[in-house]
Amino acid sequence: MNPHLLKVSTAPHQSFNIRHDVVPYFYNRWHFHPEVELLHIQKGTGIQFIGDSIQRFKKDDVILVGANLPHLWRCDDTYFQKNKILRAQSTVVHFREDFWGERFLEIPENKKLKQLLEKAKRGISITRATKQFVIEQLEKMLHVKDTERIVLLLQILTKISQSKQLKQISSAGFTTLVEEKSTERINAVYAYTLAHFKEKISLKKIAEVSNISSNSFCRYFKVHTRKTYSNFLHELRIGHASKLLIENKLSISQICFESGFNNITNFYKTFKRFTGQTPLEYQKLYMTNEAA
Repeated sequence: MNPHLLKVSTAPHQSFNIRHDVVPYFYNRWHFHPEVELLHIQKGTGIQFIGDSIQRFKKDDVILVGANLPHLWRCDDTYFQKNKILRAQSTVVHFREDFWGERFLEIPENKKLKQLLEKAKRGISITRATKQFVIEQLEKMLHVKDTERIVLLLQILTKISQSKQLKQISSAGFTTLVEEKSTERINAVYAYTLAHFKEKISLKKIAEVSNISSNSFCRYFKVHTRKTYSNFLHELRIGHASKLLIENKLSISQICFESGFNNITNFYKTFKRFTGQTPLEYQKLYMTNEAA
């Protein structure tokens, strides 16, 4: 789906930006920017959209988002309720690939670093010991300035570039079609679907939201997302169902209807198609991993 170009603010006396956010919720528009983004989510849960990937995000996720890769983090509905004391919290770094000089990435010693930034254009999830190292260094970076900040960022990126504890997020060959004139249209579709995925959404209705004909909508959506609207909707519903299965407060039947599916058989079939597991298998595996 077409993203919105976001301008990242950097202080005049700094070559890159790091900030610590404590906010009621994460709810950005589907956007991109020329800066690379390194994000540590300290508090918050919800749905993460990066490139053509839709996944759940949670506390202590660490993500590297490459230059011009569209993304969005949307907190769960509970964060949007009035009088809630929940807060989302993150530390985020933004930097341009060439902020340390045009030739820096071309020197032989930085071959792995250059390769990392190229891989980041599909998004990278950082895990295990590497993740913990990044979290610790980001905390230090918040409290230093000048050359020390640059050294810490370089240490973080070097560690990631050498790590095997990484997972690519978007699919191989993902590319973004950036057309600013479509930004409002696709964001309208996006916002409506997030708000109504638990309900039945007809092709006629979502085409009205996008302000194009029903016949044109299906092709338009697939061209800009590399997936059908039906699959996009299923991914949102499966993501929500996965959250409810992990929380283990509702029966499978209740989770089925709470996630927008109209019958149990369809729910089981769709859940297994997207996850490779039945809802019960998914729930049991999660509980086993948590107990380990």
